[in-house]
Amino acid sequence: MPTERTEVQVRPGVERDLNTLTAIYNHYARETAITFDTAIFTPEERRPWLLSHPEDGPYRLMVATETEPEGDSQRILGYATSSPYRPKPAYVTSVEVSVYVAPGTGRRGIGTLLYDALFKALAGEDVHRAYAGIAQPNEASERLHARFGFRYVGTYREVGRKFGRYWDVAWYEKQL
Repeated sequence: MPTERTEVQVRPGVERDLNTLTAIYNHYARETAITFDTAIFTPEERRPWLLSHPEDGPYRLMVATETEPEGDSQRILGYATSSPYRPKPAYVTSVEVSVYVAPGTGRRGIGTLLYDALFKALAGEDVHRAYAGIAQPNEASERLHARFGFRYVGTYREVGRKFGRYWDVAWYEKQL
């Protein structure tokens, strides 16, 4: 029997998403070098992160969902954020962006949908540049960022150590 394709919706993240968003992030912290966090988080530990991304302003959290085939519940497929680039006041018009998709949902265009919604939401904000750090190698992330007009600006060599080895991070920027 063919599986039914459902439409993916993108909306701002809300507190009821916290458990699933934490589980998605923990997958990447535990299994990959995509994030340099090395320990997993509880939802309570992750709550300040979620609350730092309101529905308006330059620091956004966008969540991709689809309706479960069995009913009305929504399954979270991934999320994208814009966060402060650095804490100093002169950086206030710069954001760092990232996107995480749930395990098993890659290659469906979820990252593209999330970034499209995120950059549309940021269009009316006082934001000048977006930056993305991509742990190397990660061709899929590089292609996604290129699709949205990011350009490569440099690499921090062996900047992070995880899983017993050093990782490079390539930096990309996009004018907003």
